[in-house]
Amino acid sequence: MKITSRSVSISPVGGSAGTASVDSAEPVATGAAENAPLQAATLGPAQAALEAMPEIDNARVAAVRDALARGEIQFDAKRLAGLIERFHGGRG
Repeated sequence: MKITSRSVSISPVGGSAGTASVDSAEPVATGAAENAPLQAATLGPAQAALEAMPEIDNARVAAVRDALARGEIQFDAKRLAGLIERFHGGRG
C-alpha cells in the first residue's frame, strides 16, 4: 500500500507583511500577520526536509519483514490491537 496524499502547504497567514505606523499613545497588539515571517522562517526548513523524505522507508520495511521471516522478532496481533485501541481512546 502506498500513501500518496502529501500535499501539505504551509504559507504565512495574512499575506505579505508590510510596515505600519504606530501611534506612541496606543499599545501595539501582536497578531498573526506580524508573526507570519517568523513562522515562515521556522517552518520553511522543516517543510523542505519533510518533502525531501521518502514516503515509505523501503529499506526499513524490508529489514523488519526479513527479521519477522527469520523469527528474530515476534508479531503479537493481540498486543498491536490493544495498542491501537488505547491510542484511539478505547481504553484508559
